[in-house]
Order: sequence, then C-alpha cells, then structure tokens
Amino acid sequence: MIDDLVSWNEDGIRAWEDTADGGERVLLHSLRGFIDAGHAGALLVRQILDEGEPIRVATFDIDRLLDYRSRRPEMVFSVNAFAEYDEPFLVVDLVKDATGRAFLLHHGLEPDVWWEAYVRAVKDIVDRLGVTLVVGAHGIPMAAPHTREIRATIHGTRPDLLPAAPSFFSTVTVPGSASNLVEYRMGEWGMGAISVAVHVPHYLSQAAYPQAAQRMARYVGEMTGLDLAPHKLDEAAREAAEEIEKQVEASEDVQALVRALEQQYDDFMDSRDGVFPLDGRIPTAEELGAEFEKFLADRGKDVP
Repeated sequence: MIDDLVSWNEDGIRAWEDTADGGERVLLHSLRGFIDAGHAGALLVRQILDEGEPIRVATFDIDRLLDYRSRRPEMVFSVNAFAEYDEPFLVVDLVKDATGRAFLLHHGLEPDVWWEAYVRAVKDIVDRLGVTLVVGAHGIPMAAPHTREIRATIHGTRPDLLPAAPSFFSTVTVPGSASNLVEYRMGEWGMGAISVAVHVPHYLSQAAYPQAAQRMARYVGEMTGLDLAPHKLDEAAREAAEEIEKQVEASEDVQALVRALEQQYDDFMDSRDGVFPLDGRIPTAEELGAEFEKFLADRGKDVP
C-alpha cells in the first residue's frame, strides 16, 4: 500500500547525498491542518522556503491522504472561467540554513486518512535518506500574555534529546495529529524525534504572530545546530507588536484583561512546580472585547 504513496525525485536524492558530512541529518516537519497557533510553523516554513533554495526530494500522493470534501481547496473564478486552484500538496524538500547547511523540510497538508501508512512512508524516507533526527514544530495556544517571554513545550522520544527544563504539563489527553503520531511511532521504533510546541497567547492564536516563529527558530536551532535566521522576521515581528499595542491602548477593558493575565502568569511562574495548571480560569478571546476580535480577524488573513 505504501510502496507508491511517495514518488521520488532522483536529482533531489543525489543533491541530498552530496551534502553528507557525517553530522546530524535533520528532517524538520510542520504540516498545515493541525493546531498551529499564531501561524508559527507556517511562518517559519515560508521563511525557510524563501531563503533555503528548495529542491524537491519526495512527493506524497495527496489524493490518497486528503478528504477533499472536508477541506475543500480554494479556486478563483474570474469573469467566465476558473483562473486559479490552490492545489493541495505534501512534500519533502532539500533546503539550506543561513550557513549553507543542508536539511530536509517536510511540509504541506496534514493527511486526513491513512495515518499509519503515512507514518510508515515517513519512516521509509528517514531510512532511505539517512536522517538521524526528526523535528516537529508548531504553535499551541496558552494562557500567556504577549508581554512576557515566549516559551515552549519540548517533547521527544528520548530524554537525552531534550533540554534540561521542567515541563509545563503533567499528564493531559489531547487530540491526536499525524505529526504527533510520527513522533510516537519513531519512539517505538527506537528512532530520534523531538517536537517544539511554542506557546502563543491564546487571544493571538488565530493571528499571524511572527514572534512565535522567531522563538521556534531559536529553539530548533539550539537542538539541531541549524541557523534558521530568526532575524529575518524582525520587521514582521515589529509590525505585529505595534498593531497589538494599538489594540491594547484603544480599550481599557483589554488593558485590564491583559494585566489580569500577566498577574496570573507571574504568580504561576513564581510558584510553579514544573507543570502548567490546566484548571485555572483564563480570560477568553471573547472577553478581550470587540476591538481585539476585529484585530485578530484582520491579522488572521496574513497567512493562508
């Protein structure tokens, strides 16, 4: 079943083989369709593709993996004909970091079906291309104000792959994803895999939040040695910060809610015992008022 789920670009394979230097061989994956608060993963993927001179290595048969009727691709109709089609894809590209170091980027739409076949296909890619570390990256909404340091939950298949820092969670049941299943199966197969879930203020989770993508780039860099050039997002982050501050300054209700969230967050960080309190009350997006809601709707259009 999986033999023809992936088609290979032999030129891309040869280009990848030519980069072999005996060091860590990384596959970074960030798929569209699962949680990606602040569009953090999408922003980082777009930056990598813009700067990384991508070469196609492998292409998944998206027809077998996508439920078109639940996630209908957009089409543009102009005057009397269809002019554009947002064609779905799921691929692996050879890219380069800011220093010229090669790594693999797996991006596109998360599969709707055949998850186990998809994961086995990812394992085949990892085996064939000699990947030694699989890294996932996405954003998750958290009860954290935008005025505090951006943090992340980092998890993986082996303790030696993870930073020496306490977790924000104890045990919690969450919806599954194809990306998380990749990590889980990699662990069962004795392979190295880690994931970076950057914490995005929950009231900004639907907006494009470049600060989260920058922090993600730094976390991934710390664990892999890749230079993903977070400074390339400085201008976008500055503009986002200015827009957020405008919205906060325009509403006393928003200011009060942000201050309350800051107090709750600071109290937790001062007294935390290594886990994030999931039962504490946090302000909702609705409570942030109509001004913030309009802002989020407008910002959410920034990233497709």
